[in-house]
Amino acid sequence: MSFEHSSATWSEILAQPEIWRGWAEPLAREAAATRDWIAAAGIREIWLCGAGSSAFIGDVLAAGIATGPGGARIRAVATTDAVACPADYVGSGEGLLVVQFGRSGDSSESIGMLDLLDAAMPRAHRLHVTCNPTGALACRAAPDPGRLRVLRLPEATHDTGFAMTSSFTTMLLSALACLDPGFDAAAELPELADQAGTLLAALAAEPEARCPERAVFLGAGPLKGLAREAALKVLELTAGACPTQWDSPLGYRHGPKAAIAPGTLVAVMIHPDPYTARYDLDVAAELRSQYPGIAVVTLGPDGCDLEVAAGDPRAAAVLHVLAAQVWAVRWSAELGLEVDNPFSAGTLSRVVSGVTLYPWAA
Repeated sequence: MSFEHSSATWSEILAQPEIWRGWAEPLAREAAATRDWIAAAGIREIWLCGAGSSAFIGDVLAAGIATGPGGARIRAVATTDAVACPADYVGSGEGLLVVQFGRSGDSSESIGMLDLLDAAMPRAHRLHVTCNPTGALACRAAPDPGRLRVLRLPEATHDTGFAMTSSFTTMLLSALACLDPGFDAAAELPELADQAGTLLAALAAEPEARCPERAVFLGAGPLKGLAREAALKVLELTAGACPTQWDSPLGYRHGPKAAIAPGTLVAVMIHPDPYTARYDLDVAAELRSQYPGIAVVTLGPDGCDLEVAAGDPRAAAVLHVLAAQVWAVRWSAELGLEVDNPFSAGTLSRVVSGVTLYPWAA
C-alpha cells in the first residue's frame, strides 16, 4: 500500500510533475526573453541570491554554470550574508545583475536586500524569481538607473505548507532556463515530470521505515548544494528530531563522518558524470563496509537503490530532492508532528519576518 497523507505539504510534493509540465511552454518563452534582456543589458556578473532554501538554488546553479548570457560570471550570494555583511559585497553595481529567489518574496532578508540595493547599488539590474504575485519581489519597483524584470511562477508553486517543495524545484528549473540557453524548458520539463512521477510513486510505495536517528545527504558539484536542501527538508519537517548533515562525498571523509552512529541513514546522490560517480560510489561502499549498523542509500542511474536518470546534474537536482521531501513527510507523520506546521510553538515560521534591519552606509 502506498503512503498517503492529508497535509498540504504532501499534496504539494505530488503536484510537482504537473506543475513542471504545465509551466514548460510558458517558461521557454519567458526564459528566451529574459536571456535576451540580460545580454542586451551588458551584464558582466550575476549574483544568485536568497535565504535558506532559496539560497541553495544559487548554490546548485553556480556550481554548474560557469557563465551566463553574454559571458557574465555567476556567483551564489546568500541574502543572509549580504544583508549582515554588506561591506563584503557592495560595489558600484555597474554591469551587475542581482537575481533574487523567494517563495513569498516577503522575508526579512529579501526586503533587506532590496533596501541595500536601493541605497548602495541603484545601478545594479534585478531579476526577481518568485511564487507570490503580491509579495515585495513581485511588486516593489527598482530605482533608476537599474532595471527590473520579474518572473512570476505558477500560483500552485506558492506552497502553503511550512517547507519549500514545489517552490524550490520550480524556481531552480526556471532560473536554469533563464541562464543557460542549452536548457530547453519546453522539452526538458515534461521529461523531468515523467521521471518525477515514476520516482514519487516508488518512494510512496517503499515499505514503512522508521525515522532514522540522524540523516546525512552527500552530493558532488551541483548536488552538494542540493544535499544541503535535502538535509534542511528533513531537519525542518521532523522539527529537529532527526539531526542532519550535508557534504560532498569526498569532503565527508575529512572529519564530518565522525557524526555517524548506529541508526544513521546516509543518502549518496550519485553524480551523472561517470567520472565523478566513481568517487561517489567508492564513498558509499566505504561507508557500508565501515559502518554495518547504518543504512546507505544511493540515488542515481541504473544500479542505484533509487533510480534517478542521468543528465544535467543541475536539472537532476529536482529529482534527487524528491526523496528527501517524501522521507521528511513520512518521518514527520511517524513522529506525530503536524506536517504543515511542525513548529507549533512558533519558534520557526513559514516566512521569516520580524528581523531588525539596520540601515547601512558605506
